[in-house]
Amino acid sequence: MGALTQALQFILSLSILIVLHELGHFIPAKLFKTRVEKFYLFFDPWFSLFKFKKGETEYGIGWLPLGGYVKIAGMIDESMDKEQMKLPPQDWEFRSKPAWQRLIIMCGGVTVNVILGMLIYAMVLYNWGEKYLPAQNATYGVSCDSLALKMGLKDGDKIISVDNTPVLSMEKVFGDVLINKAKTIQADRNGQKVEIKVTDEDLSAMITNKLHLVEPRFPLDVISVAAGKPATEAGIQVGDRMVSVNGVSTPFMQDFTKELLKYKNRKADIGFIRGKDTIIKKQLQVSEVGRIGIGINTDLSKYFTMQTLHYGFFESFPAGIHKANETFTNYVKQFKVIFTVKGAANEVGGFMSMGKIYSPTWDWESFWAFTAFISIALAFMNILPIPALDGGHVMFLLYEVITRRKPNEKFMEYAQYVGMFLLLALLLFANGNDVVKLFNK
Repeated sequence: MGALTQALQFILSLSILIVLHELGHFIPAKLFKTRVEKFYLFFDPWFSLFKFKKGETEYGIGWLPLGGYVKIAGMIDESMDKEQMKLPPQDWEFRSKPAWQRLIIMCGGVTVNVILGMLIYAMVLYNWGEKYLPAQNATYGVSCDSLALKMGLKDGDKIISVDNTPVLSMEKVFGDVLINKAKTIQADRNGQKVEIKVTDEDLSAMITNKLHLVEPRFPLDVISVAAGKPATEAGIQVGDRMVSVNGVSTPFMQDFTKELLKYKNRKADIGFIRGKDTIIKKQLQVSEVGRIGIGINTDLSKYFTMQTLHYGFFESFPAGIHKANETFTNYVKQFKVIFTVKGAANEVGGFMSMGKIYSPTWDWESFWAFTAFISIALAFMNILPIPALDGGHVMFLLYEVITRRKPNEKFMEYAQYVGMFLLLALLLFANGNDVVKLFNK
């Protein structure tokens, strides 16, 4: 059910964003009395799932969920309707309209995506606020993965800054390091400030090995015990706190899980606290994946003072604009990482990767937050100056405005073919990566 829920959320997000993006083209086209022949959610090669005609426009739903489109008369687009372009221009065709009107029509989709991203972020912040763990409130310090330890960080360090820019939120440490291609990390180690160097090889390892460097350390409190598992047989109860494995102290969740992995398919003495100070030790069989059948409380608010920023209705709008701008800036930086950090391109994902980002249970907060993110990402992708994208059309229109000369229609046709080939190649590459990852599990 988890995968199905993720897929449904992804399809719903895409459907909302595609329809509104295409409306961004449709509405100004109609205002400028330009004929729109088709308005489709998803593509419809050979047949459509549903369609009806109202006025001069056919509305429908295609079967290929790779996007959507409006077919505007007298325009060289993905439909590649060359027969119409051979006929004399008509007043109601796109090619007959002044360049400034065509420019507005082509910018409409991206404009809607940007405004929509801002509005959704604003409403998310208004309804749920913004909850995060301030770096200084991670009182137990951090737990380091293998790469962080190799770089010189240690368990228990408290992250102060990245490239001497203070870290405000623990959740943003990874992004601050990777997206900004950081050179140094500053940490507090037992009251002493230490500086850790970050190399290009470290950034590459973070991506290719899917490492996140650090996470807040916190105690391991049991919130559930699976029936028939070793923990149940040993009498472990909800509320117990795990503190040792075979005599090795494991005061934090990360310590306990790492130590337990050493005893796969073997027995280990597990120490845990019940109540305030009652220490109990039991010998348990550890599974082949290093588990004993307990659920872990990962709610950080139980252990730390979280910060929640609340926004009034009117306050939420500038906050939403700021959030959208931050999202756009970080997305641009991610593209730089893809082209400049070794191994990053191989981690580009397609629809499967995007779907997995959604919550496996229906969560409206995360659904709308990620929908806003995709809206901003679509705006960026569509404005790229690639033929077949809105940005490609805008590029040619700006050329026309500046030179007062239209590009040759044959050239536009070939440019459209090149753009479609590039987009198809990118689509195959991204989704191919998903398939490779699936079979390499």
